[in-house]
Amino acid sequence: MPNITLPDGSSRQFPGPVTVAEVAASIGTGLAKAALGGKVNGRLVDTSFLIAEDASLAIVTAKDADGLEMIRHSTAHLLAYAVKELFPDAQVTIGPVIEHGFYYDFSYKRPFTPEDLAAIEKKMIELANKDETVVRRVLPRDEAVAYFKGLGEHYKSEIIASIPSSEDVSLYREGAFEDLCRGPHVPSTGKLKHFKLMKVAGAYWRGDHRNEMLQRIYGTAWASKDELQQYLIMLEEAEKRDHRKLGRELDLFHLDEHSPGTVFWHPKGWTVWQAVEQYMRAVYRDNGYQEVKGPQILDKALWEKTGHWDKYRENMFVTESEKRDYALKPMNCPGHIIIFKQGIKSYRDLPLRYGEFGQCHRNEPSGGLHGIMRVRAFTQDDGHIFCTEDQIQSEVKAFTTLLQQVYKDFGFTNILYKLSTRPEKRIGTEESWDKAEAALAEGLRASGCAFEYLPGEGAFYGPKIEYTLKDALGREWQCGTIQVDPNLPERLGAEFVGEDGSRHRPIMLHRAIVGSLERFIGILIEQHAGALPVWLAPVQVAVLNITDAQADYAQEVAKSLQKQGLRVETDLRNEKITYKIREHALQKLPYILVVGDKEKGAGAVAVRARGNKDLGVMSLESFSQLVATDVSSKV
Repeated sequence: MPNITLPDGSSRQFPGPVTVAEVAASIGTGLAKAALGGKVNGRLVDTSFLIAEDASLAIVTAKDADGLEMIRHSTAHLLAYAVKELFPDAQVTIGPVIEHGFYYDFSYKRPFTPEDLAAIEKKMIELANKDETVVRRVLPRDEAVAYFKGLGEHYKSEIIASIPSSEDVSLYREGAFEDLCRGPHVPSTGKLKHFKLMKVAGAYWRGDHRNEMLQRIYGTAWASKDELQQYLIMLEEAEKRDHRKLGRELDLFHLDEHSPGTVFWHPKGWTVWQAVEQYMRAVYRDNGYQEVKGPQILDKALWEKTGHWDKYRENMFVTESEKRDYALKPMNCPGHIIIFKQGIKSYRDLPLRYGEFGQCHRNEPSGGLHGIMRVRAFTQDDGHIFCTEDQIQSEVKAFTTLLQQVYKDFGFTNILYKLSTRPEKRIGTEESWDKAEAALAEGLRASGCAFEYLPGEGAFYGPKIEYTLKDALGREWQCGTIQVDPNLPERLGAEFVGEDGSRHRPIMLHRAIVGSLERFIGILIEQHAGALPVWLAPVQVAVLNITDAQADYAQEVAKSLQKQGLRVETDLRNEKITYKIREHALQKLPYILVVGDKEKGAGAVAVRARGNKDLGVMSLESFSQLVATDVSSKV
């Protein structure tokens, strides 16, 4: 007689083994209808799962995160089902859940077209409406391999053949389609109502560029129609804000096939870059960092000592000179230790904070490149703090407070904090890990930050904090980090003289606030939809004359504002003023000044603010004060 304990603490007894679905039905018809699966003793299972012993059970519905994951996983199978119905010769491979949806990879003799995608989605709706039961069965591995080979599904049989022969595998069937899967899945296709196919892309089999290029169909799935619609609206807005599109329209940068994965900055874009870099340089200066600069190319022997040559070689650009092997640096850390080692360091010198705008190169696969968000050459606002174990907590607190102010100045107030703890494979003693993790946690608490733990997600050498921004569309961007590392100072022989007169190893804190400047500028462009705050805007003010009679005055106004440090351009073209205003408005300029005879005679300007706001006529002095306030307050 299994005794089932429910989340509210109540329990129910049954005369014999009982399925999750039967327990849900005993609670109420509404719950039985809504049930997608269950959590038995914390393990996610199908509604058909049979409970034979005493257990705790939570019924999973579409309102739960686990329920949404089941919906997305099951919709991926529905996609494969539809493709096989329409294109029987297509071979199925894998179809996992991803953020906001799912994808499935197929091998087919020709590329899928937009018309194919529409037909597949229509077939998915048709199959979902059939409300076919999803049935699980288990086969020995070798039997499953033979089964899929018999179906002509060579990719699927290859996947199963990689599983140890002693293991059984589970298959899920809906109607005429059966697929390999651990599960769990929704009880029937009728539970899948709110989905949409998004696009087709290429993907190498098993992620290896030496293998066949497959076709990856992406889709999204949600628990309700409203959630699906909200997501699609967000995607439309994201498309408008796409930094690649705005980069072209606002003449900020471009990417070129002559140097894949690197950025060609135009004058306006480089102005934004300089605004960000100079701001961060002031942050360094005002918070106890000494700016340093290391070389771009370092000897292979150094990368062997750090361990990068063995673990990261394929992502490094290498070169050779006079029979010596070198690599372009993929990160700045080793260079900072080499600088630290010059001269004797005392405990009185700690904490010692180095900062560098260091250009790094990583040989990212071409398929992973994305605008200026993911590139092969990038510059980091990289910093390393050399300190003692006892100083970690105070340094983390100070860094977190600093990071919050920086993000606020750039227009981000929603920050998520995550603490990644010791992984299974790690170096160092349990005591050192205990101290490091506790110091990071206390540093966050002292800064007033609520945070979540990510167990096992730390680096092999130490735990870390990840600081993740949430932008105007609710998207998350992991930018900042601070990591505890006793390993690299050990490998490269960094030491300081302690209060006891003996030599000690420092702890190295790797830290970044904006991370890659390229990526951060891309995030800024999308956050502000190209309408950058006045202090960041590449052109802050445009001065437009109505006729040639005001050309000299327009230039005087521009020169006066430029002397105050503002970025100003003039437009003296013989064009209608409405045309000129419209052109500059499309460039998302913060302010447009119009001068005619009236303004010239009064020594004033007619002010238009971004968003087609008419601020009226004001003196040049009043306008200067207005802009100065905007710049200083980071509006």
